Amino acid sequence: MYTVKELFPTLQGEGAHAGRAAVFCRFSGCNLWSGREEDRAAAVCQFCDTDFVGSDGAGGGKFETASLLADTIEDVWSSTSAGPQQRYVVFTGGEPLLQLDTALIDALHAKGFAIAIETNGTIKVPKGVDWVCVSPKAGSELIVLQADEMKLVIPQAGHASIETLLARFEKMDYRNRFLQAMDGPNLQENLALAVRLCQKRPLWRLSVQTHKIIGIR
Repeated sequence: MYTVKELFPTLQGEGAHAGRAAVFCRFSGCNLWSGREEDRAAAVCQFCDTDFVGSDGAGGGKFETASLLADTIEDVWSSTSAGPQQRYVVFTGGEPLLQLDTALIDALHAKGFAIAIETNGTIKVPKGVDWVCVSPKAGSELIVLQADEMKLVIPQAGHASIETLLARFEKMDYRNRFLQAMDGPNLQENLALAVRLCQKRPLWRLSVQTHKIIGIR
């Protein structure tokens, strides 16, 4: 059984694949926050602005089998694409690795999809995922120390010296490293910090939430 909050066609808005056509599959649930406001203050991750509770979002629902969910993802892709080329699905959450498994990976590969995940890096990644983006959260144990992409949201309460943190991550095996300003009332200040750090430490690039700028999901 897979519980999906929402499932929709869009463009990837952030990071190395920004602008790429994709199907986003947002799984319900997270291991760092329940998703309920009354639990936020005591959660490991306190800044998430995403609703990942339940299965009542657009395209969401409960899917009994990997085959059924893969068929639905294929239908969503086909709703906006002329053909099967460059099929791309992004699993996000919440924390997608609470649900993504080998059966679903195999079913999607059989349909020609490249599979990406956006994970907090606290759960081992199953074999077969084509693109792994890790977004570490302060206060959690990072176990995914090798990935295609790191996207670090800054600043986060609980982080040590930001430059000490960046130096630590620079020693790990990430093919692409991005800094992303935390959204909210301090966005411009956070963005200025991210720009300064990217200039000072050129191993890092700036990730901007382009989907919010152009008004898509």
